[in-house]
Amino acid sequence: MSGDVNGVVVRPMEAGDAGPVLAIYQAGLDTRQASFEVTAPAWEDFDAGKLPAHRHVAVDAGTGEVLGWAAVIAVSDRCVYAGVVEHSVYVHPGYTRRGIGAALLAALVESTEAAGIWTIQSGVFPENTVSLRLHRQAGFRVVGTRERIGRHHGEWRDVVLIERRSATAGR
Repeated sequence: MSGDVNGVVVRPMEAGDAGPVLAIYQAGLDTRQASFEVTAPAWEDFDAGKLPAHRHVAVDAGTGEVLGWAAVIAVSDRCVYAGVVEHSVYVHPGYTRRGIGAALLAALVESTEAAGIWTIQSGVFPENTVSLRLHRQAGFRVVGTRERIGRHHGEWRDVVLIERRSATAGR
């Protein structure tokens, strides 16, 4: 568990967090700026797809309310990509710009570095400037842009590919 920062504690995600985690996910999807997905999955599918050692929630230190989450998936089952994961980070819409996303990314970097993961990657819609800024501040870099990679709500969307390379793992 990470220390209390601005009244927020980051801890491992638990099955009891399912309801708020999926609600925060859906709220992000409803903005149409977070993902090509439109509906949060059932907990069983979410739980099965995320790597257990790298799932974190940010909670209010006083109330225990879940304010955001971060998690990763393996990008491939090929052994050469064993140290590469794709991540997601979502913050409750009522608690943005309070350092919660940064705290979640810091916990994610810490857990992946400890596990020897050398690359954390993701794709972000270019219009999601808040997410791009957050990731840049957390040490991510833009790798490139995939233009018109998919249709989302009837519109072609670009995706900015970002990654953070470990300074220690995979060296």
